Amino acid sequence: MAIVLGPNQYGKAEVRVVAVDRSSPRHTFWDLDVSSSLRGDFTAAHTAGDNAHVLTTDAQKNTVFAFARDGVGTPEEFGLRLARHFAGSYDWITGARVAVESYGWDRIAVGGQPHDHAFSRNGSEVRTAVVTVDGDDAHVLAGLGDLVVLKTTGSEFRGFPRDRYTTLAETRDRILATAVTARWRYAGTDLDFDACFAGVRTTLLETFASTHSLALQQSLYAMGEAVLEQFADVAEIRMSMPNKHHFLQDLSAYGLQNTPEGGAVVYHADDRPYGLIEGTVLRDDVPPADLAWQGTPGFC
Repeated sequence: MAIVLGPNQYGKAEVRVVAVDRSSPRHTFWDLDVSSSLRGDFTAAHTAGDNAHVLTTDAQKNTVFAFARDGVGTPEEFGLRLARHFAGSYDWITGARVAVESYGWDRIAVGGQPHDHAFSRNGSEVRTAVVTVDGDDAHVLAGLGDLVVLKTTGSEFRGFPRDRYTTLAETRDRILATAVTARWRYAGTDLDFDACFAGVRTTLLETFASTHSLALQQSLYAMGEAVLEQFADVAEIRMSMPNKHHFLQDLSAYGLQNTPEGGAVVYHADDRPYGLIEGTVLRDDVPPADLAWQGTPGFC
């Protein structure tokens, strides 16, 4: 029996970068968190402590800052630039993975006009990009996280099996709320990433709002199906959607009926435990790209 080194990678995680383009009076602002991982011939570093093939994580961090000096562009473009650079740096580095989280800021309106250099954070939603370069192959995953959505009607949940442990009542009308994490794989890299991202995000929102939901699983599939129908450049989409439960509050102790007649219907929101719905919607004629998803957690 021999003991050998298995798959491995290393890099610099969560490099926090803020960059401002001041080349005109109307400034452009980027707020990023960047993580890099390298793959290749690093056996000697693990088995013998020989660092001759180790591009230091400090150098990876410094490269992120240096590349930001030339401007960031979209998260996907920035990730591609970095990943291609790292993968081509040395013969023993065969691949690179760069994950980017982009935090959105909106221009503050002053007198009804967007300000040139004042911004406000637009909530918890995060735009994401994961770029993997392996030889001549490059894969781009775009996505978003913590997109919180809610609809006050148009959602049911019934017809499920019951056993001795089932206490949930069936309902034909409920609040449906979730925080969408979605990642989609592009079929290529020569795209208008901003336009694609905006279009996919809008499609996800519009489909969630307009689909009469019989289950959160149905909503997930409908959202993914709509994206693939409208965007030929998207090969597949994966989503993770926790069910943010809202339960009717019992007001009978106060002599009140909690019904739509005569006032507002009152709920209590439970943050945990929660149902977690995850799934992939894909084209059956597009070959899989397992490498693109390697190291990307949180999906089935």
